Amino acid sequence: MPGWDGTATMLVGRSEELRRFDSVIAGLGQDGVPAVVDIAADAGMGKSRLLSELCARARQRGLTVLRGRATEYERHTPFQTFTDAFADVDRALLDSDDVSEAAAPVLYGADSVQDAASGTGNRDRFGLYRAVTEVLTRLGERSGLVMALDDLHWADPASLELLDHLIRHPASGRVLLVVARRERQTPHPLAAALTRGVDSAAVLRMPLRPLPEQDSIEALACDLPPGDASKIYESSEGNPLYLLSLLHAYRHGASSRGTTVRAHDDTASGVPSGLGSLLLDELTALTEAQRRTVEAVAVLGDHATPAMLSLTTRPTTAEELDDCIGALARRDLLRRGSDGRWTLRHPLLRALVYENTPAPRRAEIHRGAADELARAGAFAAERAHHVERSLTGWDPVSAAVLSEAAAQFAHTAPATAAHLLEVVLRLMPDTPAHAQQRGELTLARARALGVGGSLRESRDLLHTLISRSGPDDASLRGDAIALCAMMERHLGHCPEAIALLQRELVRSPGPEPRQAVSLGLALGMAALNTVSYPDVRDDIERTLATARSHGDLMGETGALALGSLGEAYEGQTEAARRFADAAAGLADGLTDPNLTELCESLVWLAWAEALLERYTDAERHADRGLDIARRSGQVHVLPHLLSSKAFVHLNTCRLPSALESAQEAESVARAIGSSDLLAFTLCFKALILLPHRPLGDTRALLTAEEAVAAAGGSRHWWASLAGCVLGHTALVSGDPHRAQDAILRAGGPELLGLQPSIRPGQLDTLVSTALAIGDVEQAARWAARAVEEADRMGCTASAGRHCGPRRRSPSTRVTPARPQTSSSVPRRRTHPPARGSGRRTPCCWRRPRHRPRATVRAPSRCGSGPAVPPTTAARTCCPTWPRSCAPKPNRHPALPQNSTN
Repeated sequence: MPGWDGTATMLVGRSEELRRFDSVIAGLGQDGVPAVVDIAADAGMGKSRLLSELCARARQRGLTVLRGRATEYERHTPFQTFTDAFADVDRALLDSDDVSEAAAPVLYGADSVQDAASGTGNRDRFGLYRAVTEVLTRLGERSGLVMALDDLHWADPASLELLDHLIRHPASGRVLLVVARRERQTPHPLAAALTRGVDSAAVLRMPLRPLPEQDSIEALACDLPPGDASKIYESSEGNPLYLLSLLHAYRHGASSRGTTVRAHDDTASGVPSGLGSLLLDELTALTEAQRRTVEAVAVLGDHATPAMLSLTTRPTTAEELDDCIGALARRDLLRRGSDGRWTLRHPLLRALVYENTPAPRRAEIHRGAADELARAGAFAAERAHHVERSLTGWDPVSAAVLSEAAAQFAHTAPATAAHLLEVVLRLMPDTPAHAQQRGELTLARARALGVGGSLRESRDLLHTLISRSGPDDASLRGDAIALCAMMERHLGHCPEAIALLQRELVRSPGPEPRQAVSLGLALGMAALNTVSYPDVRDDIERTLATARSHGDLMGETGALALGSLGEAYEGQTEAARRFADAAAGLADGLTDPNLTELCESLVWLAWAEALLERYTDAERHADRGLDIARRSGQVHVLPHLLSSKAFVHLNTCRLPSALESAQEAESVARAIGSSDLLAFTLCFKALILLPHRPLGDTRALLTAEEAVAAAGGSRHWWASLAGCVLGHTALVSGDPHRAQDAILRAGGPELLGLQPSIRPGQLDTLVSTALAIGDVEQAARWAARAVEEADRMGCTASAGRHCGPRRRSPSTRVTPARPQTSSSVPRRRTHPPARGSGRRTPCCWRRPRHRPRATVRAPSRCGSGPAVPPTTAARTCCPTWPRSCAPKPNRHPALPQNSTN
């Protein structure tokens, strides 16, 4: 049977899509031009053909073009789509010093991650994403870059997460991503990422419609009788691949009658049934040797090299194999890539061949490929795909390979790690002899699920592990409970986490000292999230005593740091300082490997120091924590460390770097999958956007609204924080009614739902909203409450700070209820830096009286940023309460006074 006609390569009916693409290329790198083009359609609609045309046009304009493709049966090979694209790049460039080693897992694939499990490889997948972005930027510097990614609906989870990052944080310069996918088979994370990109104008959606009938017949079927051509077009429903298949069958003797290809009648392989019949007809005339060769190519995928084919098609001789390949290439069933690998003509054809290959034959080919890779010295990560698909039952050797690969993928591709461990656990015998190994692998899988954002699945798996643990599994049980408590916190279930931890701590016999310290710290973290630190203060003291009595320096450092943050949270500044001094003294004397055991201690310490105005110390400890967390793959602490750094930079008027840290924290929080954590990071982003963006810009308000939506109906402090931030942004936006409502919803009528250290600041904001509305009596009541709260915590004065010249905002122009007395006029002065405080800014001191302020002060300006109302500018750039006030943490009345995991 001869190959397909030359008309198979003709592009018909896509002039509008080509025009839109040309427009994007012409403006590439300019403001307002999308960074991603999204081609979406059903199978066979010509996505790949259009992608080829777009790549050709880009090359004609002098742009560098990289092209990669996701494949159906390699969905658990991390970054396979991008690695395939980077294979076209000059290796000398990738190996140069200008390219970060952190990008290696994407640039070179699975064979570059072998050192991850031992701690010498890359463990920060978000640093990996930034490194890849830098590589793309560099590749586009000369003449521009187009990276085309085909069949993205089959992409592995790691590739999808990387694409999400590139949509949120596009590469700089003239860099364009073009992705093609099947609309109905698109995974939810990919669809959500692309939709967000459309909303932000980063993505241009390009759906493909059925081909026009007249254009199709004129270009592809002009030699057919008009009646037959129309019937064939009608049967194809305007789908290019269906149309070409029908025309191919017609020209070789098949009737067009009864060959309707129903677009939504898919087989198990995802190939529409009618089209599947047509494609399979092409295989009927093959010899046995040719069929075995086609099957081997379909099964081997990226490993379909001539050498591997010769090993998996035996007893076929080398000469016979060459003859088979030549005949298959002439039939256009096989095509050879630039790297020498053989592929089937179309992914749909590969799916049909793969699914119709007998299971024993498939397993045989996979096993042969895995054995050959092992003989060649390939690492477990590269062999894992073939090892997994060769399994037909329990095999300890294969299980060891998959477990090793899972450890290598745990930090850069946690979803793949979780999948491989699930395969091992599913086949492992459920016997006492395997109980310990099963428990350890289950805990590892739960950890990988949590890191990858599958929080509920991780929590459910841990519940099963805890319930099945026996008296001899105390250590495993303790680790599982600590991890489960973390999952509960990220899911917004802090009461459940507290109950779980408290029950374990009072068990008899109790946990051994190391476990007791770990569980005690986890209990303190959960209590901070529910504004109930005083309830566990004694537990933290016992945890500290246990750590000290057993020489556990890391546990002691953690308890001191957590105590410092908790006391600052409650407004007990002197106690917070004492704890912070002791914690810093220990932490600074410990090595990075020591601190890796409990990186959370640097989170608590950095936040406590930030709230105590020790900005230099806070930034130093946050940076050290970030370095350790990234090298050790402790993703869960990154958002908190990044947010603390953003907080410090915000208070020291370094707005661009503050926003950069906040945006990175947001990206990590989204990947983790915790709505509460996302709300937390969005709150900081909103507060930074307030002084960073010009008046009238809605980004801060929209971000605050998203934070409230993410927090949902939770009554924990995350939701309260989001409501308070929404109040601030609404006030800046000129809507005091909404601002007042948001803060009262967050804290209740008396604000008793807010942590004590931020109530004075929120009351101060409510005074401003009341004055803006004209309700002087309510303003007076809230002002009195603010003074009472300040007096209760030992404050002798209130302060607002601003940076730079003042400018009045329309939203704060209110007629004073009464003249302002001279005693309330602020006296401007600059304070010298205190110990460890970092850069200082000018201050406006105001002596409060037990009455409402007569006016709303003029807006403040931070550096070159826009003016904002004083009650917000002070809370976004600098502290609002004086150093003599006990809750010094109240730099931003809306900000959390705890930042635990």
